[in-house]
Amino acid sequence: MLQNFKNIAVVSLSTVGSRLLGLLRDILIFAALGASLWNSAFILAFTLPNLFRRLLGEGALSSAIVPVFSDVLERDGRNGAFRFFNQVLARLLLALVIIISLGMLLMAWAAGSDFLPGRWSMGAELAVWLMPYMLFICLAAIISAGLNLVGRFAVAASTPILLNLAMIGALAAGLCLDSDAARLVYWLCGGVLFGGLLQLLLPAIDLMRQGWRPRLESEGGAALTELWQLFLPGLMGAAILQINTLISRLLAYSLDESAVSVLYLASRLMELPLGVFTIAVATVFFPLLAKALSNHDETAFSAAFLKGLRLIVGISLPAGIGLFVLGEPIIELLFFWGAFEQADVLATVPLLAIYGLGLPFYSAATFATRGLHASKDMRTPVRVAAYCLLINLFFGLLLMQFWDAAGLAAANVLAAFAQSWLLWRTLSSRRPAISYRALRPALFKVLLAGVSMGLFCAFAWSFMVGFELNDKLSAALSVTVCVPGGAIVYFTLLYLLRFEELATLKAMLLNYMPKR
Repeated sequence: MLQNFKNIAVVSLSTVGSRLLGLLRDILIFAALGASLWNSAFILAFTLPNLFRRLLGEGALSSAIVPVFSDVLERDGRNGAFRFFNQVLARLLLALVIIISLGMLLMAWAAGSDFLPGRWSMGAELAVWLMPYMLFICLAAIISAGLNLVGRFAVAASTPILLNLAMIGALAAGLCLDSDAARLVYWLCGGVLFGGLLQLLLPAIDLMRQGWRPRLESEGGAALTELWQLFLPGLMGAAILQINTLISRLLAYSLDESAVSVLYLASRLMELPLGVFTIAVATVFFPLLAKALSNHDETAFSAAFLKGLRLIVGISLPAGIGLFVLGEPIIELLFFWGAFEQADVLATVPLLAIYGLGLPFYSAATFATRGLHASKDMRTPVRVAAYCLLINLFFGLLLMQFWDAAGLAAANVLAAFAQSWLLWRTLSSRRPAISYRALRPALFKVLLAGVSMGLFCAFAWSFMVGFELNDKLSAALSVTVCVPGGAIVYFTLLYLLRFEELATLKAMLLNYMPKR
């Protein structure tokens, strides 16, 4: 198990680097464009290739390929597994070329037509430029899944760094040559395309070092048939989840020029702890869960699932509480620059508080979905995702009438809660060893420590505000004191409460550090 935690550390550190660069990228973009129409149009256009990335790349297809690839790898070794891998890539490449070509033609027609209002035409025009990114990122996501299955995690986890560096470089070049927002977004589009190309090349080179040789494999087989049987229902489930995101942004785009920007910013800050730790744990534990079931070892599956879930809850719950309590100073410290004004800060704070409350549910749903996919159950997540789509749409349309963008954020969180509860209920009904009862002691300890941490942060922030410093200095002081102080309170209480995974992490560090 020590190697698994080392892999989590590798993925986490790589993800931390990419997320911090992504945060810097967003800070620069919002400083240059603010919560303007151009920023909202870029975010909406970038949603489309990201939607297909999660459908055909790191979402449904990678979830389907992991258990099948694991079986082929156990049965036929690397040569047989790589031959199967090439069969999948050839079909994916053909599908992507068709989808991208049709998408670019459709968006170009929509941008040039007269029936769309101006800001919608602007979003369609930017989408034409960003659609080719889909080709690079979808192929890169599948190649990264192959790397994970042969025990290579660092390169795959670090590829988002390349995208962020490319976008930051493009933004810097655009600002130096021309600071006009109408042209600056096209520099950003160029950065996205160049970054996507780098994201594909780096993992492909690493996988080739492991013995893979890209070839066009036209013939199929039993493994490919099983993959499609898993992929098609998984595609429906992933499509529903991504349509949820698209619906929220389309509804926000219909509210006003800045709603998409502030909704995106709040969700991005929530995704920072989600991506740094939850995705890292899910990435490392997913092959373990699939391998345990390939070996018909239910005990190993349950043990790995509960260990991963305890780790996820132990991080996501206090992180969510921290975002809820300290949202205002965090946003002021990071984004209160340039074109991003105090009014934009105040508009984003309630959205971040809502997303902070939902962070544990997003995290639990992500890991529970991987547990079902590892057992080759792709249908249950589809049904659950369909229910959540209806919940998000109904409450989004209802709550936006009263709370605008905050109502859309609340609808997202309600849908995440429903998703996590329904998926967990399905898993625990099939495997009593991973029922809520098995998690209850750890959850109680984490909740007690997290609430105590939140109270400490709230009182400390109130004390800092009493100094009556300027907004930026007050925010910097509050974050500098409250975040590390809250972490000390939280982990001290976990230690006193004897939280299981805290001891495991401590043992991992003691065994790993001397070997460095």
